[in-house]
Amino acid sequence: MKKLLFQFDTDTYPSVFDTVVGYDGGADHVIGHGGLTPDNVTALVEGAIFTRAPKDKKNTAIFVGGSDIVAGQALYTAVQKHFFHGFQVSVMLDSNGSNTTAAAAVAKLVISGTLAGKKAVVLAGTGPVGQRAAVMLASEGAEVSLTGRTMARAVQACDNMKARFGVDITPIEAVDNDARANAIAHANIVIATGAAGIELLTAEQWQNNPNLEMIVDANATPPLGIGGTDMMDKGIDRHGKIVWGAIGFGALKLALHRACIAQLFTDNKQVLDAENIFALAKEMAQSA
Repeated sequence: MKKLLFQFDTDTYPSVFDTVVGYDGGADHVIGHGGLTPDNVTALVEGAIFTRAPKDKKNTAIFVGGSDIVAGQALYTAVQKHFFHGFQVSVMLDSNGSNTTAAAAVAKLVISGTLAGKKAVVLAGTGPVGQRAAVMLASEGAEVSLTGRTMARAVQACDNMKARFGVDITPIEAVDNDARANAIAHANIVIATGAAGIELLTAEQWQNNPNLEMIVDANATPPLGIGGTDMMDKGIDRHGKIVWGAIGFGALKLALHRACIAQLFTDNKQVLDAENIFALAKEMAQSA
């Protein structure tokens, strides 16, 4: 029986990246639907849960994606509301790669040093990856702050995480590089999750910071988010800090994404969101 992965995307067009990884993760067919909301997804979910016998439902799965994590979370929740005993399929949330990218990045930090009790700052963290990275850092016992270009955006992101995960993240307004340099002055850990091609810190703004221990830059498009690093950095020492670049932890991100897709087809009751995706990432990072 064919393994069918239904790609439910909140954007107009389903992500090509997610389609490719869906196939690489073991799906025989990936069927994409764009522009989905909690209000228009009912018929699609019903089509997925009613068509196969109970023993065969493990061969059908749903992947929720799109660029907006709030919209993705709402859709992911709405999908599951249509499930009932004997009629459900496995489902995964990874809006804009938020869960798999953040999980891979923070998992690499976990194997690089101690996170508990450390001060961590997520730069330009109001997007999907930044929000989930902040949550995962907090789950490891770090004291986490998050910067945004406006305080309103930073506060909203922190409120979203508080509502979903019950974690307290401190919002910081940082409109430029100097403000971000001030935000990391006492930080031990920095993760940059800004938009592609935007430098958030110059090399001079972090290299001589005596408090910094670990850095992750999730940007692989020049100029990088953190100047003086390299996208290929794999836990290397730069100026006394352990540095991971986007490609450096990217192999784990892709392997994790594929592993999650494969896991969806092990039975029809898999529910993959930040918590269990991060747990799997830590296991894979230890053995990588």
